Amino acid sequence: MTPLKLTHMNNYKLASLLLIGTGLLGACGNRQQQPSGPQAIPVTTTPVTAEIAVGVETFPGTVVALNETELRAEVNGYLTGIFAADGATVTKGQKLYEIDRTRYEAAEQQAKASLTIAETNLNRIKRDVERYRKLAEQDAIAKQTLDYAETDLSNAEAQVASARAALVTATTNLQRSTIVAPFSGTIGIAQVRMGALVSAGTTLINSISSTDPIAVDFPVNERNIQRFSALQRLATIERDSVITLGLPGGGVFGRPGKIIALDRAVDPATGTLTIRASFPNPDGTLRAGMNTSVQVRTQSETEQLIIPYRAVVEQLGQTSVYVLTDSSTVEQRGVRLGLKMADRVVISEGLARGETVVTDGIINLRPGAKVQVNQ
Repeated sequence: MTPLKLTHMNNYKLASLLLIGTGLLGACGNRQQQPSGPQAIPVTTTPVTAEIAVGVETFPGTVVALNETELRAEVNGYLTGIFAADGATVTKGQKLYEIDRTRYEAAEQQAKASLTIAETNLNRIKRDVERYRKLAEQDAIAKQTLDYAETDLSNAEAQVASARAALVTATTNLQRSTIVAPFSGTIGIAQVRMGALVSAGTTLINSISSTDPIAVDFPVNERNIQRFSALQRLATIERDSVITLGLPGGGVFGRPGKIIALDRAVDPATGTLTIRASFPNPDGTLRAGMNTSVQVRTQSETEQLIIPYRAVVEQLGQTSVYVLTDSSTVEQRGVRLGLKMADRVVISEGLARGETVVTDGIINLRPGAKVQVNQ
């Protein structure tokens, strides 16, 4: 009885395997019947148009002080007075630092005394010479005596001149022992502290820079030099609305600027020229060294090719667009961007008027991909 039961079970397993195999073959047959080939990617397109471009061109800028200088010791001595806090706003002529004045006050007093002695001696010799000249006219004294007196007079005049020069030097050194602000602006953080020994011409005490107005330098391509020269010549009311400033972090500086200078020469390494714009800065918002973005409102003289900015693909510093071909596929083409105008951009190189570019659905595209244009 047992062998019959095993045979029955083997037949049952064989039948099950046949059913599974038949199912797999059927599934394979169905899969082979499905249509093959890439599916068209739905996209939205727009034609390349030409028009006069009016927009804002952005340049990287650096804030610089119109006036900036280092405050260095001009005499030797110990720093005995600090009259302005680090980072303070100061006015022209304000007393900032003082170097020990004792020796310089004494030197000035000595120079004044020496000048007094020299002038007194000169006056005495002058009187003697006048008297000797009258006697010489009467042949009452030897001519040699008058010659000696006149020589003494010349020496005395030279001594007075030397004493006056020494007094000027002493007075100048005394004045230089007090360091004052050469112009109104902001001082930095002092490099020395009270009691430090400073040396003339070598010790840097601090730096000062003007803050209102303040300047921003930015580079422009040499092809745009004539345009910026024209902007500089515009009337103040017109040009003040042309130059605006973007701050780090995305803010916008609230006051417009104006172009005040173009550098003397183009940098041969970069082909750019440095432009300087001036901005009012009463609140001290702009500080020297700050990185900004200079926004220049501009208008093209001729029609330019324009497309929506969202059609541009940026990758590894390169810009490109997907162009629709006659076979409903796309071609990726490198382009050079020009003036940006809100959500549109000028294409200065890479496209022709009337061509069609993809604006939506770009993320799924590859060169040569077949597309279906949504109406």
